[in-house]
Amino acid sequence: MCNVEEDIYTKDGTLDYKGNPAIRARTGTWKACPLILVNECCERLAFEGMVSNIVNYLTDRLNKDNATAAITVNNWSGTCYLTPLIGAFIADAYLGRFSTIVGAMLIYSCGLLLLTLSASVPALKPSCSDGVCNPSSSELGIFFVSLYMIALGTGGIKPCVSSFGADQFDDNDEAEKKKKSSFFNWFYLIINIGALVANSVLVWIQMNVGWEWGFGIPMVAMLISVSFFIFRVKLYRNQKPAGSPLTRILQVLVVSFRNIRVTMPEDKTLLYEIVDRSNIQGSSKLEHTNQFSFFDKAAVLPENIDNLTQEFVGSSWKICTVTQVEEWKTIIRIFPIWATSIIFSTTYCQMTTMFVLQGNKLDHSMGKWFKIPSASLSIFDILSIIICVPIYDCLIVPVARRITGNERGFTPLTRIGIGLGISTLSMLAAGILEVVRLNTVIKNNELYGPDNNIPAFSIFWQVPQYFIMGAAEVFTLVGQVEFFYMEAPDSMRSICSAIQLTTVAAGNYLSTILVVIVNKFTQKNGELGWIPDDLDDGKLHYFYFLVAFIDLINLLIFIVIARWYKYKKTNEILFIQQSDQP
Repeated sequence: MCNVEEDIYTKDGTLDYKGNPAIRARTGTWKACPLILVNECCERLAFEGMVSNIVNYLTDRLNKDNATAAITVNNWSGTCYLTPLIGAFIADAYLGRFSTIVGAMLIYSCGLLLLTLSASVPALKPSCSDGVCNPSSSELGIFFVSLYMIALGTGGIKPCVSSFGADQFDDNDEAEKKKKSSFFNWFYLIINIGALVANSVLVWIQMNVGWEWGFGIPMVAMLISVSFFIFRVKLYRNQKPAGSPLTRILQVLVVSFRNIRVTMPEDKTLLYEIVDRSNIQGSSKLEHTNQFSFFDKAAVLPENIDNLTQEFVGSSWKICTVTQVEEWKTIIRIFPIWATSIIFSTTYCQMTTMFVLQGNKLDHSMGKWFKIPSASLSIFDILSIIICVPIYDCLIVPVARRITGNERGFTPLTRIGIGLGISTLSMLAAGILEVVRLNTVIKNNELYGPDNNIPAFSIFWQVPQYFIMGAAEVFTLVGQVEFFYMEAPDSMRSICSAIQLTTVAAGNYLSTILVVIVNKFTQKNGELGWIPDDLDDGKLHYFYFLVAFIDLINLLIFIVIARWYKYKKTNEILFIQQSDQP
C-alpha cells in the first residue's frame, strides 16, 4: 500500500501550488506547458520586436550614428542577458520560479508602458523637423529608463521559464523524461513563432504605422499573458527554493582551504555524505568525481571520527557533503563550455546590428506598393528555426539515435559543436554578399555617376545568411539550453540557465568591443574605417570575415574542451521527508 501511495506523487521533489507534494496525474507534463510557452512567446514578441529594430529607432528618432546605435543595442541586449543572474538567484534561493516569473512580467509590462509613452506623448517623444530629430536629455533619459526596466524584467523571465517548463516533467519517470527532451525543441520553436510575429508584423507596424503602436501592442500582450499564466497555477509543479547556492559554494571553498593540509583518503567512499537523503532540499545526491580533487578536502572526515559531535556534522562551514562539493565542481566544469559559447553569441548578435545596417543599403521593394523593413529580414532566421526544429526532432534524432545509441540522438555538446560550425558559414555568406554589393555599387557609380542612389540589388539576397544562422541556432542554442539544464544540480537549475544566458550578454559586449577596436584601428590617418555611416565607403565584408575566422578558432577550442568534459552522474535519492506527504 505504501508503494502504491508513493506512486501517486512525483519522485523529483516537486510541489503543487499549496506546497504539498505534487500529484502526478493532476499536475505537470504537457497539460501544464501551454501557458508557460505562451508566456515566453509574449516575452519574445516584445523583446524581438525591439531588439531587431531598435537600431533604426536610435538612428531615425534619437539621432545616433550607425556605430553608436550598434553599440547601444549591443549594451542593452547584453544587459538583458546579464540580469538573469539576479532573477535566477532570487528564484533558486528564495521565491521559486513561478513567483519570480510573475513579478518579472509585471516589471517588464511597466517598462513597456513607459517606453510606449516615450514614443507617443508629445511632451516625452523627440521633436523632429525635416526628417531630423533632436531629443532632449530628459527624453533620452526616459527612453533609457524604460529600456533598462525591460532588461530588469527579462532577467526574471528568461532563466526561469525554460527551467519551469522542464520542471513539469519528472526525470525519475522514463516516459516523462523522454518528453522533457522534446520539450526543449518545441519550447524553442514556440518562442520563435512569437519572434516571427515581432520581426514581421510588429516591425512593419513600427516603421509604417507608428512606434507608439509598435511598443504598445507587446505591452498589452504581456499583460494578457501574465493574467492567463496566474490563472493556471493549479496545474504547475514547483521546485522548492533550496537556499542560497552562493552560500553553499562559499562553504566548500572555505572548508577546502581550511583543510588544505589534510591528507585525502585513497578510498573516496570515506568522504562525508548523508546516507539516506540529500542535504539540499529537493536535490538529487551527486556521485563523486575525480576531477578537481582538491575540493574533496571539504568532505574529508576528521581522524577522530568516533568523537564527532552532532554540532560539527550539522555545520556545512565545518564539513561539506560530497553532493555539495560536486555542485561546485559542476559549475567549474561548465565554465569552459560557457566561455566558448560567447563567440557564438557575438556572431548571433550581428543579425540585429550589422545585418540590419547592411540591409538598409539594399532594395526593400516588394512590388510597387510595399517595402520590407531591413529588420524584418530576421523572419527568415525564424522561419529557418520553425522548419529545422521539426526536421531535427522527427527525422534527424531518430536516425542519429540508431547510429549513436544515445536516446537524444546527439549529446548536447555534439549538438552545440555542429551549430558552431554552421554559424561560421553564415558570416562567410554575409561577407561574400557584401563584396558583391560593393562591386555592384562601384559599377553603378561608373555608369550613372556617384550620386545615383540606385540600390545594389534586392534585400532578399540576405536570406541565405539569416537562414544559415537559424539552422545554427537549432543546434547550438537549443543544445545549450538542454546542456545547462541537464548538467545543473537540481537546486541550481535557474542559476545555470542564467549562466547560459550570460553567454549572450558577454557576446553582445564582445561585439561592442570588437566594433570599437575595429573602428580604432581602421579609422587612423583620416580613413573612414570598415564601418562608416555610409557603408558604400566602408569594408564591412572585412568585419564579417574577421568574425568568421574567430568562429573557426573557437570551434577548434570547443572540440578540445568537449572531449575533456565528463557528464554529471546522479544518485536518485531526494530530500523528501515522508512526514511531509499527506
